[in-house]
Amino acid sequence: MTSTMVITLCLIVCFFSLMTGIGIKSRKHATDVNGFVLGSRSVGPWLSAFAFGTSYFSAVIFVGYAGQFGWNFGLASTWIGLGNAFIGSLLAWSVLGRRTRVMTQHLSCKTMPDFFGERFGSKGLKIAASVITFVFLIPYTASLYNGLSRLFSMAFNGVDYSICVIVMAILTGIYVLIGGYMATAINDFIQGLIMLVGIVAVIASVLNDNGGFMAATEKLATGENGGWEYASFLGPNPIFLLFVVMLTSLGTWGLPQMVGKFYAIKNEDSIKKGTVISTLFAIVVAGGCYFLGGFGRLYNVDVKADGFDAVIPEMLSTLSPVIIGIVIVLVLSASMSTLSSLVLTSGSTITLDFIAPLSKKEMTEKRKMLIMRAFIVVFIMISALIAIKQATNKSLFIAQMMGVSWGALAGAFLAPFLYGLYFKGTTKAGVVASFIFGVTLEVIQLMISLNVISVEGNAVLSFVFTNSLYSGVFAMVGGLIIVPVISMLTKKTKPKNIEQIFECYNDTKTVEVTDSLGK
Repeated sequence: MTSTMVITLCLIVCFFSLMTGIGIKSRKHATDVNGFVLGSRSVGPWLSAFAFGTSYFSAVIFVGYAGQFGWNFGLASTWIGLGNAFIGSLLAWSVLGRRTRVMTQHLSCKTMPDFFGERFGSKGLKIAASVITFVFLIPYTASLYNGLSRLFSMAFNGVDYSICVIVMAILTGIYVLIGGYMATAINDFIQGLIMLVGIVAVIASVLNDNGGFMAATEKLATGENGGWEYASFLGPNPIFLLFVVMLTSLGTWGLPQMVGKFYAIKNEDSIKKGTVISTLFAIVVAGGCYFLGGFGRLYNVDVKADGFDAVIPEMLSTLSPVIIGIVIVLVLSASMSTLSSLVLTSGSTITLDFIAPLSKKEMTEKRKMLIMRAFIVVFIMISALIAIKQATNKSLFIAQMMGVSWGALAGAFLAPFLYGLYFKGTTKAGVVASFIFGVTLEVIQLMISLNVISVEGNAVLSFVFTNSLYSGVFAMVGGLIIVPVISMLTKKTKPKNIEQIFECYNDTKTVEVTDSLGK
């Protein structure tokens, strides 16, 4: 056994022991549905902010996106990370945070599909949204396993890919099943700290390995695989770069596992502090990941043969055993935090928003908890099997899988959710139109990615479906246009109790003098 394997194994054992211990300690918070899904809406700013950030950034970002876009754009890919910080975090918290917390508590919503059902008075919308969530979170989750397992294969040479997937799935499932949302939030905080320290250490090591920042940048501009455009301000393809920034940043506004973090925030002060903390976290982690990926062309990688997912592992393979061990734990932290958020979102959604509404008898809390945990296990198993199967399909790499998921979920949900919080005139018909448009566009994209259908010969369709990033942006922007237009034409489908729904924003709260000095 090599020194790299020994060091990495020791770090992983310590990591898993800590995560499992927190899950066991948090079990007292997961005795009912509200506690299991939302942590009883009592999560403070640091836990909320780190839960948001660690759910946002995973092995998909570190291995898939940083590798692909770092290779395609060079140092300009750093703009993607900054877009994630200021659009995907700062603006998302500012626009959605408070209004989401207030309205979802007013309507007693626990999930995004639950919000659609209560806000628009439609059981059908609730069920449809739960199905969309469950189906499209699966390929997203599968991409997490894939990214992490590539790094495991690098550190543990000869270890079968399937074993990496299965171990990660089992260990994540343990602490989610035992401790629910609170265990996930606490673990996210610890995992977030590991990510912050790890990304700084990795960047420093890679730059040092290439003679420092200036020397590395010069190599990038003059090297065999590089060119001046890869060391420039906007990179070789600014238009494509803009599409990437839009999908990866604005897309979070419509992802159920991300928006769900706002449901659980404790109070007003937590929202204000969480906004700042989450933004700073994203600047370091997301900005750092894409900045690191920008130096990918300094390494000898055959992206045509091995795919873009091989770029980051190749960069890291030259580093010291200690740094490699830190990287493995870093990406493990990022992946497990996102994975736990995804499986909790999926299991709670399918139980509370699909099974419960269709049940003829009123379901008890105990039965809901049992079914929820069962579906979490099912979700983990399905996504793990897809991840293992996907490893043999080189045409559908990580970024494409994640892009389809993000595009479908954000395309379907972003506009209805945003307008639902702000615009009283949003109608049920407008929401249905957005659901259909977003999902249809990404189903077509998935079929094109799998070579089931082709759009060659049609200039417009070829542009829209260039890849899942383009179609995902069109799905989101299209939804933002479709919802208000359809709502204006279908006013009869507007909820009759709309004034009562929005009354929550007009409630007067009395605070103590320690919280407000008054005029």
